[in-house]
Amino acid sequence: QVQLVESGGGLVQAGGSLRLSCAASGRTFNLLDMAWFRQAPGKERVFVAAISGSGRKTNYQDSVRGRFTISRDNARNAVYLQMISLKPEDTAVYSCAARVTSTLLAARDLLYNYWGQGTQVTVSS
Repeated sequence: QVQLVESGGGLVQAGGSLRLSCAASGRTFNLLDMAWFRQAPGKERVFVAAISGSGRKTNYQDSVRGRFTISRDNARNAVYLQMISLKPEDTAVYSCAARVTSTLLAARDLLYNYWGQGTQVTVSS
C-alpha cells in the first residue's frame, strides 16, 4: 500500500507561481512512477505531468508544457510540481498519483493505483 499526501496549494494571482509537494510512504519510492492530475469544478480529471521512478523520463500535458515542471527527490520520498505563469484556467484540485514503474510513462488516470486526497489551486484573474 502507498500513502500520498499533497501540500502547497493555495490562492495565487494570474502570472504567479506555486510549488506543490507530494509525500509518499509505504513502498520503495524509486519503484513508483508518479504523476499529477487535476480536476476543475464540473469537469473530468485530466493528466498534468508524470515522472518515472528514476526521474529520467517526464511527460506533460500540452497546455502546461513550458510552465510546469515535475521533479522528484527519491531520498525524501517526494515529488514536486513547480508551476509558473499560472492562468485562471489552471484552477483545479491537484492530485498526486502513483503506480509501479513501467516502461510506459502513463498519462491515463485509470493506470494509477494510488491517489492522494488533493490540494486546491485557485488562480485569480
